[in-house]
Amino acid sequence: MEELERNSAAAALLRLRSQQFDDKEAKPNLELGSSIGVEIARDEILPVDLLAHCLLQLSSFRDMAMVNLVCKKWRSAMRQSLAYRKRLSFAGCRVDDVSVANLVNQALNLLDLDMSAGTWGCQITDIALVAIADSSCCPNLRSISLWGVTAITDQGVAALVFRAKSLENLNVGGTFITDASLLAIATHCRSLKALNVWGCKFVTEKGLLHLARGCPSLQSLNVFGIKVTNLFFHSLAALNSQLQIKPAPSL
Repeated sequence: MEELERNSAAAALLRLRSQQFDDKEAKPNLELGSSIGVEIARDEILPVDLLAHCLLQLSSFRDMAMVNLVCKKWRSAMRQSLAYRKRLSFAGCRVDDVSVANLVNQALNLLDLDMSAGTWGCQITDIALVAIADSSCCPNLRSISLWGVTAITDQGVAALVFRAKSLENLNVGGTFITDASLLAIATHCRSLKALNVWGCKFVTEKGLLHLARGCPSLQSLNVFGIKVTNLFFHSLAALNSQLQIKPAPSL
């Protein structure tokens, strides 16, 4: 009976849509009104570990931020949930450096981090990248996307990749990085398999050459919008026979 009650409570939790909370009383808006849902909102049923497991289902940054407004127990469960997460996405969210840094610092087992900019604008700068570089999870990160985050610079990217030595997939397309970032990537990310520098107009053949020489595991390189010659494409292929370049050079 107790197990059934917990399962029902967990299901009700995932239907919960928060409107306004404080530490004394919750005022939930449930899609399906139920006494179980109300009791969850009032913090009377779920133990913290089960609540944390349920919160793993949240993928929206907005929802995670709202959870922290519920009560102390829910904030504690959110911290536990973040510690278990392998993937965290802020893609398309209007987030700032402090919000990103706080969440990433709690995501101790994070492997995949998506900070792609969206239509709402992005306020992530080098400050967030430096904070992520200092986080416990940074050396274990396998994938990072900074697509369209135009406020970052070579300095922030260099600080990040200096500690993210396990990176296999990096997306810095649509940013204003230069060859200095590619040199830092080539120096520290020897395991890199895929890099997207789509539309990075300040990247040149010199930076790409550093990359090809420094990242022997590189398999995919997106250079759309970058001015490179067909002869140079063939030079890269000669350095790394497994490298697939997008868009493919004309013959």
